[in-house]
Amino acid sequence: MKAFAVTRRTFLAQSSYVFAALAASAVVLSPREAAAAPTAEEVAKNVQKFYDTTKTFRAGFKQVYFIKVQNKKKESKGKVVFEKPGKMSFTYDDPNGNRVVSDGKNIKVYEKEAEQMYETVVSKSQYPAALAFLMGEGKLEKDFKLKLLDSATMKFEGGHVLEGTPKDASPAYEKMLLYVDGPTSQVRRVVIIDAQSNRNRFDFSDPVLNKPVEAKEFDFKPPPGTKIIKP
Repeated sequence: MKAFAVTRRTFLAQSSYVFAALAASAVVLSPREAAAAPTAEEVAKNVQKFYDTTKTFRAGFKQVYFIKVQNKKKESKGKVVFEKPGKMSFTYDDPNGNRVVSDGKNIKVYEKEAEQMYETVVSKSQYPAALAFLMGEGKLEKDFKLKLLDSATMKFEGGHVLEGTPKDASPAYEKMLLYVDGPTSQVRRVVIIDAQSNRNRFDFSDPVLNKPVEAKEFDFKPPPGTKIIKP
């Protein structure tokens, strides 16, 4: 279980790798505008509906991991692919070179610099539900207590910022933020916050939906000599 605990931390802090000031003036909505504003539950339903009808999702990503106690951030980028049910593949650009892969049965976290890979079965993993719903697993309203944050304050005008606190406490994270595109209900950004106030932010770009994915995308084999760690 010790190795598995490291797996969870490694996935969340993968780097091997925020907000600006508040608006100067408050915006006061008219009664009609206030009535038209969606609720957190309505935003979540629209997001869930969009991804429930999405078989595959691929995009570029930029990851920024902020370490609170060190006041330091680590940045990385690459490409990500999700496929239902339960498959995902993060490919980090060089010089990082890391991989996070799930074939729906096992999840692997490969660290190039350390020349090691953590592996466990998906049923025993606790990767964030903030990403799980993209793979056709988990339900936002079922898994989270939801709250809608002010999009202007969060510097995301034209969209919605959904805060989710897991109903079942997780050692991996305390809450997540979903930055949702208003017109399409696609998630443009995910921020995962843990108990130490570390923030793991993923920004997705150039998404492509429902394009076939080759099976080998989720069949990762590390280089020879890699140390394999299992719980």
